[in-house]
Amino acid sequence: MIPQEIIRRKRDGGELDAADIRSFIDALAAGRLSEGQIGAFAMAVWFKGMSRAEIVALTLAMADSGDRLQWADIDRPIADKHSTGGVGDNVSLMLAPIAAACGLAVPMISGRGLGHTGGTLDKLESIPGYMITPDADLFHQVVKQTGCAIIGQTGALAPADGRLYAVRDVTATVDSIPLITASILSKKLAAGLQTLVLDVKVGNGAFMAERDQAEILARSLVEVANGAGVKTSALITDMNEPLADSAGNAVEMRNCLDFLAGRKGNTRLETVVLAFAAEMLEKSGIAASPEEGEAMARQALSSGKAAEVFARMVSLLGGPADFIENPDRYLARAPVEKPVAASRSGWLAACDARGIGVSVIDLGGGRRHPADRIDHRVGFSGLLPLGTRVNAGEPIALVHAADEAAAERAAAALTAHYRITEDEPALNPVIAGLI
Repeated sequence: MIPQEIIRRKRDGGELDAADIRSFIDALAAGRLSEGQIGAFAMAVWFKGMSRAEIVALTLAMADSGDRLQWADIDRPIADKHSTGGVGDNVSLMLAPIAAACGLAVPMISGRGLGHTGGTLDKLESIPGYMITPDADLFHQVVKQTGCAIIGQTGALAPADGRLYAVRDVTATVDSIPLITASILSKKLAAGLQTLVLDVKVGNGAFMAERDQAEILARSLVEVANGAGVKTSALITDMNEPLADSAGNAVEMRNCLDFLAGRKGNTRLETVVLAFAAEMLEKSGIAASPEEGEAMARQALSSGKAAEVFARMVSLLGGPADFIENPDRYLARAPVEKPVAASRSGWLAACDARGIGVSVIDLGGGRRHPADRIDHRVGFSGLLPLGTRVNAGEPIALVHAADEAAAERAAAALTAHYRITEDEPALNPVIAGLI
């Protein structure tokens, strides 16, 4: 296998056969390709695309590049959810323990921030001691004992995807449907899932800005996953504003704890979390209908059972045993917290969600390069939802920054990301469709 010949054929619009794709991915996993070659391949795919057969071959090759997990001794349906990425999207943190509390086993393999979007692993690393890459035995035991574990890719699980994922992040090739499909599903196939529900974001804060793009991606994911034997569906959800009222790492972890404590009811975030819990429970046969699944999820929250599952998961993966009870003892706060004032009176009518994500990176809460260290303390909290009536000078958010100068820059940027109008806006439904 000559890597540059495979790159050239894809660059010129040719279709790669499964054997060549597998050879290229095997070389990638073995460290025999340079970052330049990986980036060139990703860019060729971005421009020329892939057929469905090529995507299936790429997905299977990446899934087979490492170990495949087995769950024969766990007497629960094995299920998971994955999001294509957004701003303030911390659904996984609450959904996994809710689903586990309702009887599912959720071995959730999550990722770091990609582009302007936040990463579940980065949020979890704001918890002191939390192990995002436990060995396979510990991962298995945590899932068996608590019903869920949220971890990152280990070197043994889809290692080819781990390297390709990092290169995509810094080569402007994130928003390629074939690469997104293979990246997501290779990890899910390797995790030994029986069912999967996908959150495909659409809007100015998503990788797919237009509805038709989101539907193409959702269909690609659903068709490839079902073809590989994993019962899969996808919800298309709105990302024209941050989903939670926080964007960052520690601030989103606080949001998670508030949600599990019942303090985030009647929000867009609650709508999405409950919809995914219902879909997971119905797909896995735990609930007879989505309505029954949502009722079960609400009971898991109101009873405190979901919070208990989350607390046990954190403790077993190395975090503090009293994290739920004493989050302020463990979640670091930024030195500067500054209110962001509305520039005028009126209605919050629109926002640049992508811009808000980029502003979190500018604060130090995300990466420009794969090796960058994240400041988990920084970000925004108290973000008011679109459709809120505000008065000039009234806070629309709170910025958390490392110093006063950074806070001033972030506050100015956030103000510019919002449009305030005299007329009340018509808002998008948070759930746009099911595939």
